[in-house]
Amino acid sequence: MQKPLENLTKEELLALLDKETQRRVKAENENTDLKFQLAYYKRLAFGQKRERFEGDKNQLGLPFEMEPETARKQEGELKEKLAYERRKRKSNHKGRTALPEHLPVEEIEIYPSEDITDMVCIGKEVTDELEYEPAKYYIKRYIRYKYAPKNKEGVVIGELPGRVIEKGIPGAGLLASILVDKYQDHLPLYRQLQRFKRADIPIASSTLEGWTRQSLKIIDILYQHLLEDIRSKGYLQSDETPIRVMDPAKKGKTHQGYYWVHHCPIDGTVLFDYRPGRSREAADHVLAGFKGYLQSDGYAAYDKIGKREGVTHLNCWAHARREFDKAKDNDRERAEKALSFIQKLYAVEAQAREQNLSPEQRKSLRLEKALPVINEFGKWMFDQMKHQLILPKSPIGKAFKYSMDRWDQLSAYLFDGILEIDNNLVENAIRPLALGRKNYLFAGSHSAAERAAGIYSFFAICKKYGVNPFEWLKYTLENIMSINHKNIRNLYPQNYKKLQQV
Repeated sequence: MQKPLENLTKEELLALLDKETQRRVKAENENTDLKFQLAYYKRLAFGQKRERFEGDKNQLGLPFEMEPETARKQEGELKEKLAYERRKRKSNHKGRTALPEHLPVEEIEIYPSEDITDMVCIGKEVTDELEYEPAKYYIKRYIRYKYAPKNKEGVVIGELPGRVIEKGIPGAGLLASILVDKYQDHLPLYRQLQRFKRADIPIASSTLEGWTRQSLKIIDILYQHLLEDIRSKGYLQSDETPIRVMDPAKKGKTHQGYYWVHHCPIDGTVLFDYRPGRSREAADHVLAGFKGYLQSDGYAAYDKIGKREGVTHLNCWAHARREFDKAKDNDRERAEKALSFIQKLYAVEAQAREQNLSPEQRKSLRLEKALPVINEFGKWMFDQMKHQLILPKSPIGKAFKYSMDRWDQLSAYLFDGILEIDNNLVENAIRPLALGRKNYLFAGSHSAAERAAGIYSFFAICKKYGVNPFEWLKYTLENIMSINHKNIRNLYPQNYKKLQQV
């Protein structure tokens, strides 16, 4: 039973006051932390949207008609601007980039409007203009002649070239265009259907969907080889991104599936793998037998894979940097101090790129300049956590914990010069998918999402190697069914580019 206050000694009173002070300080800190979190999430959830549509409350309403004086002033400014632009167009434009030589040229000869009967041509001026015509649809008609030998039985006929879709009307170029428009330029099929209608070509939506489905099944032949090849890589960067999928078991709702994306920085290979879930078992579809360097963010599924024998797990400094950047409003001094350490690490990477260093040279540079920074950074964080009052649940506390819990994995890029400091390359490969799902919103089924993984993979590789995706896809659709199975990897975009250069 606690003594009455009047019976407490001086030492007991001081101890009680000290506990009360500590409790009050803790409560104030927690209150500050909660206020920060509330303001942060409000800003994320509502700030930009409200500011975008509400505007400045003090701003006066927009007039429906322009004031006469303002209209006259605007008209004068427009007249001056048009006159300036016309003068500028007549002047020589010496800095213009030359147009590509491979484009066809349509020449239009223009003669003076005056009478030139008794005049002599002394030269000519040439002006080039880049023009455009909408895509052209045409019918490719195969006419096969049949012959019968005289006085003998039997008939011979010219052999029909292989078709992409047996007994179907679309050619390889049309199918390639449909897939590039949908998966590269993010134009959903229903919008493409409107384009066919404008050209007076009657195609049913089910037909267009069927062409897409059959084309993706053909590409899946090549994709299965890519899937086996990616499993044998010794260095992979992995990440996952959500995709909404129509699911018959969930009427009126979509299922959230995931594309697991794997990128090999050594050769630029990219693979998208669709799985309905986000568990370790989903990641294991590709990574079950993986051996080598695995780089990822801090998601727990990768942590479990990274602890397997033969796997060296690397984490991403870009993710660690984001945690400290988010904490700037909570504890600017410490957050900016941490960011300055990380900036020094990226400065070493920039130096290695500028000097075009080999992997061995890059490793030596990192050990010379980056390792001391990492050691100093780690010691500073430890001292801050040990001697300073940092609430674990505060943004700065979470940023410290994120990096300190993954310190060995963050430092592991020093092992080899082929390793990257962050996971940005695989995140860059995901961006086209993120743009696409804003347009088509969801995949039609789990099987449709699985089929799309192949085309997303090869288009990402096309981007890595600067390959025209339409030209590659048309060539692949034309040749995949006739190519020798031993040479099927020649159809990979990087190998296709080499063949075209020969």
